[in-house]
Amino acid sequence: MDTETQELDFKVFEAPSGERLDIALAQLLEESRSFAKYLIVGGYVQLDGKPTEKPAYKLHGTEVITVMMPPPRMPTVVAEDIELDIVYEDDDMAVINKPPQLIAHPTASIRTGTVVNALMGRIALAKEKSSNPADEEYRPGIVHRLDKDTSGVMVIAKHDEAHRNISAAFKQRITQKEYIAIGIGKMDEEVHVNAPIGRNVHHAYKMAVGGHSPKEASTRFHLLATAKHPQLGQLSLVRAKPRTGRTHQIRVHMLQIGVPIWGDELYGRASTTMPRQALHAFGLTLPHPRDNQPVSFNAPIPVDMIEAWLKIGGTWPKELV
Repeated sequence: MDTETQELDFKVFEAPSGERLDIALAQLLEESRSFAKYLIVGGYVQLDGKPTEKPAYKLHGTEVITVMMPPPRMPTVVAEDIELDIVYEDDDMAVINKPPQLIAHPTASIRTGTVVNALMGRIALAKEKSSNPADEEYRPGIVHRLDKDTSGVMVIAKHDEAHRNISAAFKQRITQKEYIAIGIGKMDEEVHVNAPIGRNVHHAYKMAVGGHSPKEASTRFHLLATAKHPQLGQLSLVRAKPRTGRTHQIRVHMLQIGVPIWGDELYGRASTTMPRQALHAFGLTLPHPRDNQPVSFNAPIPVDMIEAWLKIGGTWPKELV
């Protein structure tokens, strides 16, 4: 928690019973849930005078919640000179090959170094004129998201009608998504995982099969190749085709079948050979927002995944070159 030299504004509330701390705090402050999480994780919240950093904590209704409101955050999101690979662009949309380490849009605590920062001033973005860059989650043009450390195809809407049409295509599941992943363990040739995903009740940033308020989630996996890691044993290079689009879906489903993604610190462990989760959004097919005709896009597999696979003696499939 960084309070600098500014005086903090203290707010005190009686806790409601049976609610998660982050949800209750968002309601009490009349703020977004993301801002409530930012306060909790940042150390600005106490329960009965004791610090807590657990957004998922279930309140009993007897606690006193004290919030030390932090100094104002950066007021606006600004354009930044961030290198970005634009795969396709027309009057309605753009398709980028998102690099790892770049999150999709600003949040309550992150205001720089996002896809939105990179695109601002470079191309038109849906809702850019009617949205406020000071909003906690300023996301003009963002239709869907990839995790920070997941690379690959991401579509951007350039005006509101395109945003509505592309969003509807994702919601109605008439898009086709294809990912390439490397998992630790041996996967069968064909695997279909149909397991609902909800928020992990013990960890605010993780999802789980089941979990809190689970929603339908379905992924089909196809084994492409195998290799043997000197310490981890067999690794599987797989093609994943999710029918739904739940948060962390492929990562959770691969963990569920005992083949966690290589380098995934959140659901497994870090790797020196593969320094981020080995997951890449390889292809996307969707109806064009102008005429509903199907269009397909691919993003080349990034060098870090290929080199890590070759380093352990794997052979890279010709179909992915």
